Amino acid sequence: MAVGIDAVYQKVLALANKEQRGYITPLEYNLMANQAQLDIFEQYFYDINQQKRMPGDVGSISYIPEHIRYKLLPFISTQSVNGGIDLPMGFFALGRVLVHQGFGDRVVEARKVDYNEASDLLASTFHRKGLQKTPIYTTSPFANSVGFSRIIVYDQRGQVSLTGGPNGVSVEAVSKPSKVEWGYDVIAEKALYNASRSTNFQLHQSEEGPLVIKILELAGITLNKPGIVQIADQEELKTIQQEKQ
Repeated sequence: MAVGIDAVYQKVLALANKEQRGYITPLEYNLMANQAQLDIFEQYFYDINQQKRMPGDVGSISYIPEHIRYKLLPFISTQSVNGGIDLPMGFFALGRVLVHQGFGDRVVEARKVDYNEASDLLASTFHRKGLQKTPIYTTSPFANSVGFSRIIVYDQRGQVSLTGGPNGVSVEAVSKPSKVEWGYDVIAEKALYNASRSTNFQLHQSEEGPLVIKILELAGITLNKPGIVQIADQEELKTIQQEKQ
């Protein structure tokens, strides 16, 4: 379930107006809401990278990388790699590279290696046979005529140069969240929420609290209202304490 754009705005206003700290207009809110969503989204990738370096039980319910990947699922789509080389356009991050081998619709994940390691593996008859089970890929320093990024994928047959299944390459492409907007109508010189003109956050519902805090922090900095930053810090501290209980 996504996070409601109006629910977050009302909480932001309630906290910002506490002790007459200030008012955040719809235009200001929309700008900061989009920045907050993007900040939280981009932090997922840093958190996954950091957590993977720490010991943890992969099968445990508390395994953090798995929780983050669950939050990223709405933004992940599997797309064909044109000619086994050209990556799709417009993706934010690259996920798994998948090789469709045509052996009973068998799909295996390719392992990333550098160019020199790829050359060594392909030159060895023994290691080349192992590429049926675990294909490899390396990034290409060259772009095609329209500027696409490129990869080169190899299995035991050599370079995989087909598109998609049953004998080609596809990739998990991660896209950015869509732009959010608190839509409204002006009635009696007052902005009233209009759901039909609004776009909710795409982030997981558990991010409602962090969104409120992040927007308050941005409001305090952007609008030069240090009191709002103080409120955001207090809310963030409260959240951290609750998580540790």
